[in-house]
Parts: sequence; structure tokens; C-alpha cells
Amino acid sequence: MSYFANVDKINYEGPKSKNPLAFKFYNPEEVIGGKSMEEILRFGVAYWHTFTEDLSDPFGVGTAVRPWDKFTGMDLAKARVEAAFEFFEKLNVPYFCFHDVDIAPEGSTLRESNKNQDIIVAMIKDYMKDSKTKLLWNTVNNFSNPRFVHGAASSNNADVFAYAAAKVKKGLEVGKELGAENYVFWGGREGYETLLNTDMKLELDNLGRFFHMAVDYAKEIGFDAQFLIEPKPKEPTTHQYDFDVASGYAFLQNYGLQDDFKFNIEANHATLAGHTFEHELRYARIHNMLGSVDANQGHPLLGWDTDEFPTDLYTTTLAMYEILKNGGLGRGGLNFDAKVRRGSFEPEDLFYAHIAGMDSFAVGLKVAQKLIGDKVLDGVIEDRYKSYSDGIGLDIVNGNTDFNKLEQYALELKEIRNESGKLERIKSTVNQYLLTVYADK
Repeated sequence: MSYFANVDKINYEGPKSKNPLAFKFYNPEEVIGGKSMEEILRFGVAYWHTFTEDLSDPFGVGTAVRPWDKFTGMDLAKARVEAAFEFFEKLNVPYFCFHDVDIAPEGSTLRESNKNQDIIVAMIKDYMKDSKTKLLWNTVNNFSNPRFVHGAASSNNADVFAYAAAKVKKGLEVGKELGAENYVFWGGREGYETLLNTDMKLELDNLGRFFHMAVDYAKEIGFDAQFLIEPKPKEPTTHQYDFDVASGYAFLQNYGLQDDFKFNIEANHATLAGHTFEHELRYARIHNMLGSVDANQGHPLLGWDTDEFPTDLYTTTLAMYEILKNGGLGRGGLNFDAKVRRGSFEPEDLFYAHIAGMDSFAVGLKVAQKLIGDKVLDGVIEDRYKSYSDGIGLDIVNGNTDFNKLEQYALELKEIRNESGKLERIKSTVNQYLLTVYADK
């Protein structure tokens, strides 16, 4: 059966199209800087938000109308696979992502859960034979079930640690079976509510031990996916150990894991940490730790993880600037860890939302490529730091000076002259590029 009978394949029709079920800016075949848009952006669909999300919130039950919801149990899981691959084909996306419990229901025991998962994984693998859509990454949900009330790898309960490890072991096996290009760790409850009853040192040490075991097992079974950590500062815990890229990188260095992991950076998690999306991307990029992206945005008036589809063109432009400066995302991609709004409950809304997100990043890509090609921001930065290109500045950069020499130099200074940062002029220039890239379309 068709779950989206009212939707045909989504095609590129250009900026002047009035068809809501068409791409206005995302042309997968258009070449930007030597690669097609599809190759650069590597869009992925989040299985959980798209096929299992019911749009419930703390104040009301779900509103989502989904044709597959007439089924239950394993029949529902199978129907979701059918719906998913129809959606992937019509949206023409190269990737998808999932948690273990997204694709198959948990059983009353771990053995039963694994059996359910095996059935659905076999079904997905069969569908993938005739589909262009590949698995960008998979992961396991070690946070929803009540057993994880005190965490998973950081739990005070060793039995929970063991259970979490068994789930990740299975997840790594599934990732290998389906050819996942990455494997993600999001520590939803790897943190604490209060320090009054927390042994932080033990929890962090155990988390480090857990990751080393995962690395070892992946090597044991020949699973060569890129391991990714997804930072988030809080929610559901008061403080999560993977607070942001900086603290996550420090953790990886401290436990000797920096060569085995990169970061999967989510826009909404960045803003929850008090950073911009581009800040987190930049920090990861300059340390060669940018692996993949969860593309969404938060609401500026709401203080929680709203997971909205990305439509802010300024943000997508600055994000793509960092991604292009990184040389692309390598094995990573742009996964839409985003959900339609509660009032957007019809099946077709899933397409409208993804089209909006894909078009937004396509615009960002073209503007960012133009900014880089014209060396707009490179020129600004080069000029601003020109004092380090010769004289005492060059000596500082090259390590050819010390405090004694710097003191001697400073004592002879007659005056120190700073120059304007010209921030408003720079923003105006970015706006100009943003508004003119498609002016001739």
C-alpha cells in the first residue's frame, strides 16, 4: 500500500515555483565547487521524528495523523519501514538515521528486544537493496526506559551499565549489518541531577571505560564506522557530561579517545549550551573533530529543545560556511533531527517540513560558497590580524620571543592604536550576499 498517495516524487522546480511539494533552491544535481549539492549536503531523515513522533507534549496527547498508526506491535514496526522507504524515495534523500527502539518495539526481556530488532533489520536490509537511501548512522536509546533513571554508562547501578553495554553491542552489530557510515552516542541521561549524591569521578571514569569497550568491540567485529559524540548541556538531566564540543573534546583527550571520535553537532543543543550553531561547528572544525550535523533550530522565546526544522537562512549560511571550510562532512551528513509542529499533523506536512529544511541549507550552501570564493570573511580576518604577519607579532606566532623581549618592546611603544572591528559593515556584507545570490533567478 501507499502511505503517501497524495505525494509524487519531489523535484527541483526553482525559486519561482508555486508548488509546495517541490524544491525551490535544493537542486541535488547542481554542482557547487566541484561537487553536487547532494554530495555536499548529504541529507538524512530522522526515523524517530518522522515515523514514530506522535506530536504529544506535556500538556496534551499526540495530534499526528499517520496512516500506519492503525497497526500495533511488530505490525506497526513493519508498516513504518514500508512508509519510511516510500518517504525516502519520494523525497529523494541519500540517508536516514535511527535508534534501536525507533525501528522495533522493546520486549519484556533483552533477548526479546533483540529478536524484534533482528526481524526489522532484515526487512530494512531487504528494502535497502532497491533503494538509494543508505544508513548515515544508527544508535541505541539508553535513556527512555525507566531502567535508565540514573543514567546508563554513568549509572550508579552496575547492572544498568551492563545492560547499556549489551544494547550498544547489538547496535554496533546492526550498524555493521546495514552498512552505517557512522555510529552516534548521545548521553541523554549521562549526567547528574545534583552533586549531593553523585560520584562524578567514578561516573566519568565509567563513561570513559564504556567508550573504550565500544571502540574495542567495533574493531573486533570489523565495523569501521566513524564514532560520534553528540553534545547537549542539559535536559533531561541538570548537567550532562557532554555539555558542548569544548567539554566533550576535553573528555575525549583525558580518556585517550580523541583519535576514535568526532562530534555530531546539533543546532538546538548548541543554543541550549549558550552558543551559536556556528560556534560549535567552528570549535570542532579547528580541532579536526567535526563529524556530522543534526540540522534543526530552537525557538528564541522557548528555553527547551524544540527541534524545529531549520528555516533561518542566516544560520544555515554560517553553518555551511564552517562545513565548507572543513572540506565537507566526510562520512557525516545533515540529519534532520527535527519534528513538525503540533499543529502540522497531516502526513503531507512531513514533506513540507523537509523541503523547507533542505531548501534552507541549499541557500546557505550557495551563499557560503560565494563568501568563500570571494574571500569576504577571510579578507576581513586577515586584515584584522595583520599585526601578527610581521615584526613582533610574527615573533610571537613563531615562538621567537619571551616576556623579557616583549617587555623591552612594550617599554618603547609611544602609543597603541586599535582599529575598528567593523562588525555592522561585515553583517551588512553578509546580508548583501544572502540577498543577491538568487537575485537573477
